Parts: sequence; structure tokens; C-alpha cells
Amino acid sequence: MMPPSPIRKLVPYAEAAKKRGTKVHHLNIGQPDIETPPTILDAVKNADIKVLAYSHSAGNESYRKKLVHYYKKAGIDISHEEIIITAGGSEAIVFGMMACLDSGDEIIVPEPYYANYKSFAMMAGVRIIPITATIENGFALPAIESFEKLITDKTRAILICNPNNPTGYLYSKEELEALEDICLRHGLFLFSDEAYREFCYEGTYTSAMQLKRIPEQVILMDTISKRYSACGARIGAFITHNKEVYAAALKLTQARLSPPGLAQILGEAAVDLPDDYFNEPKAAYQSRRDLIVQRLNQIPGVFCPTPGGAFYVIARLPIDDGDRFCQWLLESFSHKEQTVMLSPASGFYETPGLGKHEVRLAYVINNDDINAAMDCLEEALKIYPGKTN
Repeated sequence: MMPPSPIRKLVPYAEAAKKRGTKVHHLNIGQPDIETPPTILDAVKNADIKVLAYSHSAGNESYRKKLVHYYKKAGIDISHEEIIITAGGSEAIVFGMMACLDSGDEIIVPEPYYANYKSFAMMAGVRIIPITATIENGFALPAIESFEKLITDKTRAILICNPNNPTGYLYSKEELEALEDICLRHGLFLFSDEAYREFCYEGTYTSAMQLKRIPEQVILMDTISKRYSACGARIGAFITHNKEVYAAALKLTQARLSPPGLAQILGEAAVDLPDDYFNEPKAAYQSRRDLIVQRLNQIPGVFCPTPGGAFYVIARLPIDDGDRFCQWLLESFSHKEQTVMLSPASGFYETPGLGKHEVRLAYVINNDDINAAMDCLEEALKIYPGKTN
């Protein structure tokens, strides 16, 4: 059975709270409040279109050629014939699973992981094998020896998100090279979801596409949703040097005909934004990160490691059950007619029982609202009936 989204399943309770007149601070979902660049919206508004026709199944060639230059700036060398434009990063991930794995095959994924990976795996008929990262060391990559123990004759790939959703962890070059070693030894694909590339605050960003020894085994999944605050565009990319994999994925694209036409115009215009465009949103997110981590760690009994990228944190709270607590915040609590919506972290773990005392917070609201949300959380933890210390 397809699992419910841990990010969205509490929406009815949030809607009910709003109807009661309670302001809800949304830290539950990675929907940025940063303005979508007006110039890329204008590109769609001003497009001279007589017939909105299908594009090539791999996406408009003009867009794919422009993306070559975007990726080159990120240190990734590809050709436009190695790019498939997808309906968001989600479709790119599904295509990767379906093109590279058969029904019953296994993918090793560090947990906690983006919850929809499980849904995508179910759609592809494959199984996720979790390997647990821990909050104590900031969710760093588990030891490679732990990966070795999980590899079976059904293992076909390792999937990472870098920088990570939901933890914000930024994998180092050394960690990626360790994954490269194990993929090389066992002939595994390395799937790399790099949706948050532009938002790295500590350390140096390394793409899996920069690994030199496994060029045919790396599959890059990408999206414009987060970097341009354009989640509703539903435009992503599937990228591989592997011609056989590309051909298999292209058959899947032909079955769905073409990616969104108007959104490709928007995505193509985004490539033309000035190189310094990301300076402002990156600075805003880093300021928010510093604030939310500081505020969380000042609350008695709360622990939150400082993430290196993306715009999420996972915090451990002194609570009996994260699902119960997050629902209670919306159903039974308010502070100055306000409350906060969080994502219970249990939904980001595959292993039963893990994440029970943790929540994910997305710092996608401004600093004033973050402070108000943290005031709510601090007051809530004083009176929550299931508080553990």
C-alpha cells in the first residue's frame, strides 16, 4: 500500500486550526517563500505561442543545450544528448529506478530519507534497503562497512540526496569517493538527487557526476523547484553518460509523451539569470538556518545539529511520539493565537521505531516568523502532556 506523505498528512488539522482563527507557521514542507524570479515568469507570459504542442520526449533541444552551460558552471561536463527533461525531480527518480532496476531489485538508501523515495520505489516495483544515519554525528554517511553488509545479489544501486533532504547534511568529497569505491567493486549504480545544489553553507559541494571512475554508473536526478523557488513548474532533469540507460529512460519518456511545455520555457529562461542570482536567497537561507538551529538548541531538552546545506533541519525533542506531538500542536495548542506545523521524522525512516522523538523543520519562512514559530514550540514543550523530561 502506498504510504501517506509525512509532510502532507497533517494538512486537514492545519486547515481546521486556521478555521478556528489560529495562525499556522508552516515549517512542515519545503515550499520556499523566496519570490520566483519575475523574469522567468515573464518568459512564459511573453512567449509567442500559436499552438502549445508536444515537445521532444526528452525535452526541448534549446533547453537541454542551455542546461549544458548551467551544469558546466557547476563543474559537471555533459552533452545535451545526455539530458532528459522530466516532470519535476520526482519523475527523474522514478525513471532512474525503472530504467536501471527490475522488479524485486534493491536500492540502499541512507535513512532518514526523502519520504517519497519509498513511493517511487513501490511504483517501480523495487525495494529500499535502509542504512541508518544518526543525529549524534549530524547524519553523516554511515560507515562503508555497513553498506557492504547490506549488499546482496539483488542490490543494484545506492541512492543519496546531496545536500540532504530531510537532514540538510552535505556529503563531503571523501564520502562520495567512498561510495564510488563500493559502487565500483560491486557494479552498482549511484543515484544522486541534487535538488539543493545551490544551497551549501559549510564545506564544498561535490557532485556525483564529478566522480571519475564510475561515469557509466552515476545517474543524476535534478529539479528547478527549489533553486528558483518554482516548485509548481514541475520541471526536472535525468542525466547520465550511460547510453544504454539513457535509451531505456527515453522509452519511458515516450510513454508519457513530453514534459510540461510552458514550464520548459520558464526553465530555459532561468538558465539566463545572472551568476550572482543565488547570492541573495542563499544568504537568506543561511541566516534562517543559523537562527533556527540557535533557537532550537536553546530550548531545554532539544538537540539539533547544524546542517551544511539545503533548508531543513531534524531536531530531537523531549516528546513521547512525534506524530502525536505534531497533531497535538494543530489540534490542541496555540500561543498568542499561533501554532507551528512540523513534519514527524518517523515518516522519513524505513526502520520501524526510528525517528519517534524527532521532527523535521523546513526553514522556508522569514526570520520574524521563525522566531514566532520557535516561541510557539518552546511554549508547547512546556505543557505537552507527553513530554519526556
